[in-house]
Amino acid sequence: MTEHTSALLRLLSERGYIHQTTDAAALDALANKQTVPGYIGFDPTAPSLHVGSLVQIMLLRRLQQSGHKPIVLMGGGTGKIGDPSFKDEARKLLDHDGIATNVASIRRIFERFLVFGDGPTDAIMLDNAEWLDRLEYIPFLRDVGQHFSVNRMLSFDSVKLRLDREQSLSFLEFNYMILQAYDFLELSRRAGCRLQMGGSDQWGNIVNGIELSRRMDGTEVYGITTPLITTADGGKMGKTMSGAVWLHEDQLPHYDYWQFWRNTDDRDVGRFLRLFTDLPLEEIARLEALEGAEINAAKIVLANAATAMCRGEAAAAEAAETARRTFEEGGAGGALPTFAVAGPIGIVDALIGLGFAASKGEAKRLIKGGGARVGADKVSDEALMVEVGDDPVRIAAGKKHHGLLVRAQISTEPQKI
Repeated sequence: MTEHTSALLRLLSERGYIHQTTDAAALDALANKQTVPGYIGFDPTAPSLHVGSLVQIMLLRRLQQSGHKPIVLMGGGTGKIGDPSFKDEARKLLDHDGIATNVASIRRIFERFLVFGDGPTDAIMLDNAEWLDRLEYIPFLRDVGQHFSVNRMLSFDSVKLRLDREQSLSFLEFNYMILQAYDFLELSRRAGCRLQMGGSDQWGNIVNGIELSRRMDGTEVYGITTPLITTADGGKMGKTMSGAVWLHEDQLPHYDYWQFWRNTDDRDVGRFLRLFTDLPLEEIARLEALEGAEINAAKIVLANAATAMCRGEAAAAEAAETARRTFEEGGAGGALPTFAVAGPIGIVDALIGLGFAASKGEAKRLIKGGGARVGADKVSDEALMVEVGDDPVRIAAGKKHHGLLVRAQISTEPQKI
């Protein structure tokens, strides 16, 4: 492990965030000398970010914890294009109102992880639409475009892999890396930004921004990328049988978020505690050394800490208590996901409604594999109808996913005509 002298790079290195760094020695020296404003960009393609973005959010948190200034850049401009990096196809284009709504919603997430304000290390949120929407095409091509080699742009893996697969890459998407490089230049000019951070798939885009800032302004800026976060079994971080693990409670109940962390593979517990919690490294070392059934205690610590940071202490406590009642006492638990039904419902539709299956085919495979239960009874008939009375009916998918079918409340008041 490289010996760093700045609090920033020591913290990032010790907790496992660093994959690549441009001129680490110079960045280390700068971080010892001054407050370093650093940014990460997020395209507002949905009302919430998901767990796949959490390592980047935590990276901004670590930047602030080590005495530097986080800049959250919302891609109100680039979000109208969509980052093509390692994507198989173009994203659906969003209109102005949709992007604005998503930006406002996503800001609530960052307010839980960062301290915003006017102080030297307080976080700020900017939107690249402020400068990208005002660009004039010909002047931009003349002033900025001249610094980019098409030959080199085609050599970046994020573009090359798409072309090698003979998958269409629009001219609109091809311009994304130029616009992201321009973002770094603008943030350097506007906010004194000296550092761009991102996932390993952003390396080419970050290098472009560094070179553009040097060529146009003579400014030395730096880049850090994080490793691709996968689970021990090689799966993509944040993907479950029910889909994405959203950070917003509007998209995912507290219990499901807590349970995602509780279900962490034994081999990932230590790494996830370092990346996604503020627990001291000495305590993490003790927890990850636990073996056998005792490792479950470390998973509960992880679930409680990660949920409290994202959803609040009360949400974490409620989810933990629901889990205890569900698994230890056989109770229902108030924080379990629920699905309201007006009458009898087929077990296949119930599994889909609770988010335990994404399609009828997936629900049927779950039943065929013996993974679905109604109460304590295993389901073998995919045509089973479930009656819901005054008491909720507990539905389980495997050992880890539990939910409740509840009877929908029907108004008895006469309707006005």
